[in-house]
Amino acid sequence: MQTVRSLEALREAVSAFRKAGERVALVPTMGALHDGHMALVDAARRAADRVVVSIFVNPTQFAPSEDFSRYPRKELQDSRMLAGAGADLLWLPPVEAMYPAGFATTIAVGGVSDVLDGTSRPTHFAGVATVVLKLFNQVRPDVALFGEKDWQQLAVIRRMAIDLDLAIDVLGVPTQRGDDGLALSSRNAYLLPEERTRAVALPRALGVAERAIARGGDADSALAQARDSLAAAGFEVDYVALADAETLGAPEPGRPLRLLAAARIGGTRLIDNIPVNLNEDG
Repeated sequence: MQTVRSLEALREAVSAFRKAGERVALVPTMGALHDGHMALVDAARRAADRVVVSIFVNPTQFAPSEDFSRYPRKELQDSRMLAGAGADLLWLPPVEAMYPAGFATTIAVGGVSDVLDGTSRPTHFAGVATVVLKLFNQVRPDVALFGEKDWQQLAVIRRMAIDLDLAIDVLGVPTQRGDDGLALSSRNAYLLPEERTRAVALPRALGVAERAIARGGDADSALAQARDSLAAAGFEVDYVALADAETLGAPEPGRPLRLLAAARIGGTRLIDNIPVNLNEDG
């Protein structure tokens, strides 16, 4: 696996792939890689001839009160994992490559960015969209892969790709989970052992709510029960919501639905989501 740290070297390497007629996949990450990221790399290998993985802890998607300074950085370990997973190119841009002196441009994706996480983190998705668009322009991939655990992020990027006529297939890869059902996340490393044990209440609460809604039960009651379950487990609930899977707006008849949640346990904010599989008579 080749590792590059300059935009010139990146473009030279990708140009060589292109000259060989190879299809290129991009997996954007912030590092601290785990099996969820490796699933993205595996899906990328199936979708393209060459896999480029970027690692960049993006400061613009962190609010001043959030965990940018302590976000885990494990470059050597990450590099070894990617090489073992069959990635072809690791792009490690310095901050000045992403945000050169005088940088003044922000990409805002309205609507889908304004709800759920966008309510409590109003600058987050502008930071995500801006850095992802830069990565798209730097790598020029045919396909880009993102984990479905960050469902709202995936929805924002899909909307951006449509709105800006980006000739890139944006693919979601199913959430990878531990044996107990907790979604794999770099932030799980923050959890104390006792918090990690209690954290499984998050996927369990969503599962109970999904089954109730799928059977035709009252959605508001199912969501309220999920919030109560999380509070009982020691979570501070940000939201538990039922939304249109594409727009993240209010559910509409005949449209795919998604259950999404965000909650804090100790000092760690966790997110999760699952599809709602409505019965034919639900």
